[in-house]
Amino acid sequence: MKYKLVCIDLDGTLLNSKRRISEASKKILKKAEELGIYIVITTGRTFLDAKDYSNLIGLNSPIIACTGAIVKEKHEPDVIYKSTIEEELSRKLLIILKKYNAKPIFNSLSKTYCGNLIVATIMRYLKFKGYVNRSVKIEFVKNSERWDEVFHSEKNNIVKCEIISRSRNKINSLRKELLNMNSIEITSSSNHNIEITTKGTSKGNAIKILADHYKIKKEEIIAIGDSENDLSAIEFAGMGIAMGNASDAVKEISNFITDTNDNDGVAKAIEKFIFSKY
Repeated sequence: MKYKLVCIDLDGTLLNSKRRISEASKKILKKAEELGIYIVITTGRTFLDAKDYSNLIGLNSPIIACTGAIVKEKHEPDVIYKSTIEEELSRKLLIILKKYNAKPIFNSLSKTYCGNLIVATIMRYLKFKGYVNRSVKIEFVKNSERWDEVFHSEKNNIVKCEIISRSRNKINSLRKELLNMNSIEITSSSNHNIEITTKGTSKGNAIKILADHYKIKKEEIIAIGDSENDLSAIEFAGMGIAMGNASDAVKEISNFITDTNDNDGVAKAIEKFIFSKY
């Protein structure tokens, strides 16, 4: 099988533990795209963050961002797909989060609204250091009145809500309650976060939309990931690849397990499944 679309997660997958992309990975991904294969960054991060890493490699392929809520070409203004959290749903989520004293992060295409001053400060620091795209606007939202204004003004743009907490108990309790809501999808990329999108939104669904857009068959798709929010992508792809450092759940459903993110697992997978076919 000659693959035409490769969808790759960032954190824990393409990025090593130092949040860097190795030179080996850059070289082999660029080479693969030159063969006419779409190399698509597929991440829970914002579109602008994902675009930065795609640019770092020198790719021209589209991007899947915000856990599948955004599918967009890099160099064109039109969005292929956008799944938004409606204003009323955002308000309902905020009420539930307040019960657990959980401070949310709401993302639009180009702006991040953060209810936790410490997290907002850390994000600004990461932005300064270049780990977060410098074009992303980060706003600390200090009260309910401002959240109401944000939800109204961004009612067609909010695509994802995220909660980050050091307390596993808080995350687990909150997740249990959120699972009772039928209008959302819940996933995570670590033991300390919850990612919320509207019902039906996932990396796997976004890959399907992109594949349909380019008339690519499921069997011609590779997806590579490491955590819970990659499960739908790995399940959908014809070839689902788990990183060596992936969770057991990801490894169990994958077709192949490559090396770790600190040992060029992505590059090794591309070498095996792309270049062995040419």
